[in-house]
Amino acid sequence: MEHIGGIIVKKRKFVVVVFIILTSICAVSFFGVHVNYDLTDYLPEGSRSTKALKIMEREFDQAVPNARVMLKNVTVGEALEYKKKIKNIDGISDVIWLDDVSDIKKPLEMTDKGIRDKYYKNGNALISLAVEEGRELEITSKVYEVIGERNALEGNALALASVQTATVWETLKATIILLPIIILLLILTTTSWIEPILFLFAIGVSVIINMGTNLLIGEVSYITQSVTPILQLAVSLDYAIFLLHRFAEMQKQKDDPEEAMIAAMKKSFPAIAASSATTLFGFIALTFMDFEIGADLGFNLAKGIIISFVSVLVFLPALTLCSLKMIKRTKHKRILPEMSGSSRAFMKISTACLILMAIIIYPCWLAQNSNEFLYESTGVVEGQRTGEDEASVKKVFGDSTAIVVLLPKGEVGKEAELCSELEKKENVTEVVSYVSSVGSQIPDEYVSEEIVSGFYSDDNARIIVYTGTSAEGEEAFSTVDEVRKTAEKYYGANVFLCGESANLRDMKEVVTLDNKRVNIIAVLAIALVIMITFRSLLIPVLLVLSIKAAIWVNLAIPYFEGSPMNYIGYLIVNTVQLGATVDYAILLTDTYKQKRKSMYPKEAMKESLAERFRSILLSAVILSSAGFVLGAVSSNQMVAEMGILLGRGAILSLIMVVCFLPALLMILDKPLGATTYKSDFLKRRSEK
Repeated sequence: MEHIGGIIVKKRKFVVVVFIILTSICAVSFFGVHVNYDLTDYLPEGSRSTKALKIMEREFDQAVPNARVMLKNVTVGEALEYKKKIKNIDGISDVIWLDDVSDIKKPLEMTDKGIRDKYYKNGNALISLAVEEGRELEITSKVYEVIGERNALEGNALALASVQTATVWETLKATIILLPIIILLLILTTTSWIEPILFLFAIGVSVIINMGTNLLIGEVSYITQSVTPILQLAVSLDYAIFLLHRFAEMQKQKDDPEEAMIAAMKKSFPAIAASSATTLFGFIALTFMDFEIGADLGFNLAKGIIISFVSVLVFLPALTLCSLKMIKRTKHKRILPEMSGSSRAFMKISTACLILMAIIIYPCWLAQNSNEFLYESTGVVEGQRTGEDEASVKKVFGDSTAIVVLLPKGEVGKEAELCSELEKKENVTEVVSYVSSVGSQIPDEYVSEEIVSGFYSDDNARIIVYTGTSAEGEEAFSTVDEVRKTAEKYYGANVFLCGESANLRDMKEVVTLDNKRVNIIAVLAIALVIMITFRSLLIPVLLVLSIKAAIWVNLAIPYFEGSPMNYIGYLIVNTVQLGATVDYAILLTDTYKQKRKSMYPKEAMKESLAERFRSILLSAVILSSAGFVLGAVSSNQMVAEMGILLGRGAILSLIMVVCFLPALLMILDKPLGATTYKSDFLKRRSEK
């Protein structure tokens, strides 16, 4: 590090120019990164939904309806006019209304009430349409232009369009809100007005490089696009703080700024490396998910941590030395005091905290395992037009979800029997197939190609089952299972299901299995890093236990509140909170371990808390602020929930590290010394 530091210091202007050029290139390339808004694309290749979707894309041109328009207080003639205009919108492949299933030339009173009420009820017309995948935002905007303010649009296509609208703007909004908070916090804890700008510039550069290099990957999920910049900024800011604080210390010992910076780089390297390694392995654990959103997010976060690590140890030293005159001119006294008195308060309550955690830790573990989960990643927002439209449509016509059933083609009689049985199932409102729309007695060669191609390919038959349930939940998933079970009774294992509720049912199955694997990998990897760092067998157990306890309390709160959680957010926070906040425990324990060489346990812990509390507090407040800001500005349920969990989790981790961990370390001081290589703990007279 000393040799590398020497090169960086000597070539500092060149280093700054290279990073600025690289950042500029990545800032431009960022706009070329394709963002994927459909999480079903991240289901494993072997999942039933993925197989069904591939068959659909390969063999059927006609799409399944994914949006509904409700026209309020219209006549049949007016509804037909609206239908004609909607059908003319480029990107809408199918538009279905009452005239497609019944003869509307005869009086409505003569139409079967069950059929009529699905499309026309109390003067309101409900039109189903298929919006082209990938163009949801563009097409739904045109639909809104046609139907105007008084009518309503709802469905999965609109939910995806809402996400597309919000992603970039909300990430920018969160950053705009977060930056002043971070700058204020840094001003309170630094001794130069310019230092906070240097911190943010160094990490900001790494964030832009990280996002820009995604062009080499091709595409990222909208979750990665929303979450990565904020998390990378909040998690890696510590590295810059470590380096510049060490530089300030070295300047007191060395007259030459270059020598002081080289020494600072050398001395801060172990702390920055250990801190980034634990966070890195926490993020890498996500890549072991079968649900590939984990690999997408985990890889980007891990890449971001590596780039931040390099930026802090290469770019920041060069930038700091180039800005040295400005730093000296903007010196000020430290605003936030040392907080040495806080250590006494934490010491007093540490034993009580240990007892409290001993009582609640098991119930919290049980509670966080018993949460009610949601799996849908998109969603409309209450209070906005999308939410009002959805509520008004469902109030009149109820829920409607399409399940696509793909079967081997060729046995029309068997297909007719299956459709007849499916129609009798609870929650099934309609079954659309060749035999129900055309008739099992009419050979397909006597029917137009356009109609036949909607139901038959060369090898498969397609049946669309409409249910009166929402897209997810116990009722929706049991209906999917019942439809699959019924179809398999006739066709065995050659049945494939897709559609929003079927996809979410598979997602539930995949991510539930992912949880245990990802948690085990994250815990073992982080524990291994801590074990190598401290050369201890017991310290990894105590540090991981402290943060896991905070995670269990955090994730148990929704259970006690009776609020369902998004499972993907739950899984990601479970890993991210561990990787991002275990650094607090490492920092305190490392200081305690050093001070135990010359002090007894109580005195060593008191000094450690006094020395490190401010740094831990700053880090926790920055991460917590990032989480809460993300939760406040995001209209996407999963991203917002993830932010709130992360914000609350950072505060809980802080409390556990300064209240619970000190008691653990002091009580287990003897075995701690015995299981740590060359601990050299100061022995009491009775132990000598």
